[in-house]
Amino acid sequence: MDDSNLIRQISGSILPLLFAITMHEVAHGWAALLLGDRTAARMGRLSLNPVHHIDPVGTLLVPALSYAIGGFLFGWAKPVPVSFGKLRQPRRDMALVALAGPMANLAMAMAWALMVRVADAVAIPAVTEPLHYMGVQGIGINLLFMLLNLLPIPPLDGGRIVSALLPPRLSYRYGAIEQYGMWVLLVLIMVPGLLSAILGPPMTLMGGLMSLLAGLAG
Repeated sequence: MDDSNLIRQISGSILPLLFAITMHEVAHGWAALLLGDRTAARMGRLSLNPVHHIDPVGTLLVPALSYAIGGFLFGWAKPVPVSFGKLRQPRRDMALVALAGPMANLAMAMAWALMVRVADAVAIPAVTEPLHYMGVQGIGINLLFMLLNLLPIPPLDGGRIVSALLPPRLSYRYGAIEQYGMWVLLVLIMVPGLLSAILGPPMTLMGGLMSLLAGLAG
């Protein structure tokens, strides 16, 4: 890949990446607020300004490393604080708060797909090409974030959902593996082909649906 293509790829990914991680966290905060917990609102974490959510490691360093090592962008923002004890029905609402983040990424993937369709309809190269590329990147980044966060590994959202669905005693034991969760995730990312084998089939399925929405499928 020459320098111009590399710069184009990185610049076209920055905005989708920032939106993906910001909206993911804000969705958690809004879900918590609707379900009775105002912690994130009081701390000013419901803002759509990415500056309020940037984590130096998860938003800057990890995406750079994941792209350099695996060829894809992965990262996270500062987690939105949620006091599960303040939720109206803590176990049920914990699952709903956790699910809100991945669902926000799904909604953004659909929005980027629609932007691709609109950009292609404009048919002005100076406008169509960059917006088309950014939209395609936005689809991929948000689908990856959604599926990755739904993996049943604490502290990922999928782990929170599983924990909320398990009986209390099993939920407590399951939650105890959270201290190892990030190490498990790092292994998935670092071992060549492992994460692709797990996420590849659902990514292909969801990507096909987004392609239909974007008008990319024949």
